[in-house]
This record gives sequence, structure tokens and C-alpha cells, in this order.
Amino acid sequence: MTSQARPAQKADIRDLSRTLARAFYDDPVMTWLLPDDKSRLAHLHRVFATMTRHHHLARGGVEVACEGAGVGAAALWDPPNQWRETRRAELTMTPAFLRVFGFRGATARAVQEAMKRAHPEEPHWYLAVIGSDPGVRGRGFGQTLMRSRLDRCDAEYCPAYLESSKPENIPYYERFGFTVTGEIALPHGGPPIWPMWREPR
Repeated sequence: MTSQARPAQKADIRDLSRTLARAFYDDPVMTWLLPDDKSRLAHLHRVFATMTRHHHLARGGVEVACEGAGVGAAALWDPPNQWRETRRAELTMTPAFLRVFGFRGATARAVQEAMKRAHPEEPHWYLAVIGSDPGVRGRGFGQTLMRSRLDRCDAEYCPAYLESSKPENIPYYERFGFTVTGEIALPHGGPPIWPMWREPR
């Protein structure tokens, strides 16, 4: 059985958030912002559930790759000109983020602002988050999700944009046509992030 991509539904939020939490457990930016190994998984689950529920899902760009009943991988895409959170969404998400980041909340906000300043203005599909459960890595779940949305980008002749927080993931994204356009230096000595752009084919 091969993985299949499909649009995520509200009922998927719990499973896809758990999958993304496991995927980002060892992410350099997340381990820097959430240094406690014991609580990081629960915190990440809350972050991804909050982002998905209050921002990404309503925009229609969230997809999951499944094999059977479980969510093996998930991608949070935003359509052109819809990557910015609304003021209402920001206010709705703030309590959860305060619980997660605590005294590091100001640093987390500074990271978000640095990423926003580097974000291109040209209309594009924005891949905010993509991740696969460590248990299915190497089995094409991420590729299924990438191909699903990038085929649409090409059909619409629309660019795509993402940020890579792991240097080892850059060659993976390059295989899909993304190119590194710079480096985002995070405040307070955080690890770098690499913005990547893809022209439609």
C-alpha cells in the first residue's frame, strides 16, 4: 500500500498535530526554543494543533498523507496572499503560545517577526510546515505531499516558498525545484533558517 495525499479535515487535527510534533522533536529551532526534552513533544503538539485549527485549516491548504487510518505526514500550506495571520487568529492563538513558550515567548515572537521580514511579497503558495512521523520516514510520505501541492503550483503557474530549519533538508527541497535565496539570522543567538523559493514549471 502506498501513501495517499488528501485534504485535512477538522477531525484530523489531533492526529496530524501529533505527527508533526514527532517530526519536529529534534528540529534545531524547536529544540532551541523548547529545550526541555521531556515536555517538548506535548508543547509541539499544542503549537501545531493551535496553528492548524486557527490559521491554516480554513485556508484550504492543509494536506495529510495516510496509509490506512493513521496520518503518516502532514503539510500546512497557505494559498497566495494568505500567509499572514489575521488579527483575530493572532489573538485566539496567543493563550496557547503563552502556555507553551512561557518566559521564552518574547524570543518566539522575535523569531516569527524575523521570518515575516524575510518573507517575499510576490504571490506564492507558502509551505509553512511539512513533516513525517519518524516511523514512516524514507517511505515517500513527504514526497507524496510535496508532489500533490507542487503539481497544483505548476498548473496555476504559481511560485512556492518555504523555510528550511535543517541544513540537511536543503538538498531534499532542491530536488523539488526549490533554491536557497539567503539565510535568516534568528535573534538571541538562535540557529539559522534558510528561505527557499521555487519557480513554477
